[in-house]
Amino acid sequence: MKKLLSLLLALSIVFVVAACGKSEEKSEGTTGKEAETTKLVVGASNVPHAEILEKAKPLLKEKGIDLEIKTFQDYVLPNKALASKELDANYFQHIPYLNSQNKENGYNFVNAGGIHIEPIGVYSKKYKKLSDLPKGAHLIMSNSVADHGRLLSLLEKEGVIKLKEGIDKTKAELKDVVENPKNLKFDTNYEAALLPKIYNNGEGDAVLINSNYAIDAGLNPVKDSIAIEDKESPYVNVIAVRSGDENKESIKTLVEVLHSKEIQDFILTQYKGAVVPVSE
Repeated sequence: MKKLLSLLLALSIVFVVAACGKSEEKSEGTTGKEAETTKLVVGASNVPHAEILEKAKPLLKEKGIDLEIKTFQDYVLPNKALASKELDANYFQHIPYLNSQNKENGYNFVNAGGIHIEPIGVYSKKYKKLSDLPKGAHLIMSNSVADHGRLLSLLEKEGVIKLKEGIDKTKAELKDVVENPKNLKFDTNYEAALLPKIYNNGEGDAVLINSNYAIDAGLNPVKDSIAIEDKESPYVNVIAVRSGDENKESIKTLVEVLHSKEIQDFILTQYKGAVVPVSE
């Protein structure tokens, strides 16, 4: 009987110690649901997208979200990674590009929230304004057709060309140019990421560069461009997710944090007008 009681007492001590160990492990830091964190993997261009996400990291941590940022140097791989579920979301593209990618590749991505606008600019080492461009000037622009309407709309607004009336200008192509009094020559043979290098090499008479690549190359779109979009641009950069995921709490929280005053103030201060925050 004594041996049996000793055995039962020993087993009781083991169970108590084990239970205490589990309790301490669970209560480390915070308890219950507060201790749970959700990992969120977001793909982004280096600048400004990844920088903005880095600023948002501690705010998201407070809300139980562990943000992992994967950076990309082009506009193709982030959507492929989202489609293959390597990412939970990506943050690099504007709405017209997202729509064109859905159509061309059969993606089923949706806009979970607009975060900022990057006004696209025209840069030149030879001329100080677009009206100075000579007849037959050589303009270099991205080979991304989704950006052509944006670039052509800027040139039209500056009075350099005229587009066909009645078209959706976000979808305009070179064939939609109906007036080109300077007989400008358009070169669309380069990927957007290469354009800052093309500009720095002094190629062409003017180069149209997306602001994320311009900033990444040390250019200030507001000061260094000879023409730039205004803040009314329809090209809002968004958090893109697979259809249905926009309703996930982690995605809603991500967008909420990126719309917060702290992040919007950071964008305004950090990029000095080269990146404009939105809260749509």
